[in-house]
Amino acid sequence: MLADRYVFPAIFHFADDGISVEFPDLPGCFSYGEDEIEALSNAKEALELHIFGLEDDKEIIPTPSHIKNIVTKKNESIVLIDIWMKPVRDFMKNKAIKKTLTIPKWLNDVAIENDVNFSQLLQVAIKNYLGISTNE
Repeated sequence: MLADRYVFPAIFHFADDGISVEFPDLPGCFSYGEDEIEALSNAKEALELHIFGLEDDKEIIPTPSHIKNIVTKKNESIVLIDIWMKPVRDFMKNKAIKKTLTIPKWLNDVAIENDVNFSQLLQVAIKNYLGISTNE
C-alpha cells in the first residue's frame, strides 16, 4: 500500500548564485532556487515528481534518513520536505496527454468548418466506446 505522506530530508547548498537542493536518500532527485522560498517550492515539486515516478514504476520508496545522521558542510542546511501525494496522484491521473492522430484531409476540413473540438470529441468517443460515463 502506498503512503499518502512522505517527509524526506533535503540538503540545501547555499552559493552566491542560488541554492541547490539534493535528497541524500533519492539519487537523481535534485532541485534549485534563487532564494529560500523558491528552493523550498522547487524541492517540494521535485520530491513529489520523484516519488510519483517511483510509485508509478512500482519501485521501493526508500526509508528517509534521520537528520542527525546526515553530515553537512559549510554553507549547507538540512530542510525537511513534507509532501502529500493524494493531490499529486490525482493531478497526474487527470493530466492531459497529447496524442498524434491521422484522419483523412477531407474529414479534417469538414470538421474545422464546423468548429469541431477534436480533443473533446475524441474523449467522448473513447468514453462511449469503453462504456465510461461522460460525467467523469
